[in-house]
Amino acid sequence: MRVGVLALQGAFIEHEKMLESLGAETFEIRQRRDIDQSMDAIVLPGGESTVMGKLLNELDLMNPVRDFIKSGMPVFGTCAGLILLAEKIYDDKAVHIGTMNITARRNAYGRQLGSFNAKEEFKGIGEIPMAFIRAPYIEEIGEKAEVLAVCEGKIVAARQDKQLVTAFHPELTDDISVHKYFLEEICR
Repeated sequence: MRVGVLALQGAFIEHEKMLESLGAETFEIRQRRDIDQSMDAIVLPGGESTVMGKLLNELDLMNPVRDFIKSGMPVFGTCAGLILLAEKIYDDKAVHIGTMNITARRNAYGRQLGSFNAKEEFKGIGEIPMAFIRAPYIEEIGEKAEVLAVCEGKIVAARQDKQLVTAFHPELTDDISVHKYFLEEICR
């Protein structure tokens, strides 16, 4: 399994380490020519979704990434990655990649001071630690998507076909179970 990790912002190295500990080969996507490499899946890490969307456009990565996902390539988006994949963003007309039938609410738990850790059930895994940093949540979920986890009454993880999103940062914990779920359930 060869996984491209978008390396424009966020904890992309932590994603790479978790995936590699599970036997996946990773490489970083920083510019257009990087996406021309052979890959089986892609990870969109956290960061600032507006900046990441702008960079994806400026680096001519937005359309190729969208096309890969639409053609069935597995994708895992965390935090800002969730926002990039959302078909709608609450109170915002902007749409980035827009391939997942969800509505995201940005900075839903507040600014940096609203960051927190929790332990909640994740469907198919069990209870896991969740690190929320300026986190979004899923305001609405469409009929094509499935809820995987809820925290404080808000949807914080979902899947749709070969797309997995989390509002939290599993790569910032010691628990590899969400990355394992991605490789074993989404990528198969």
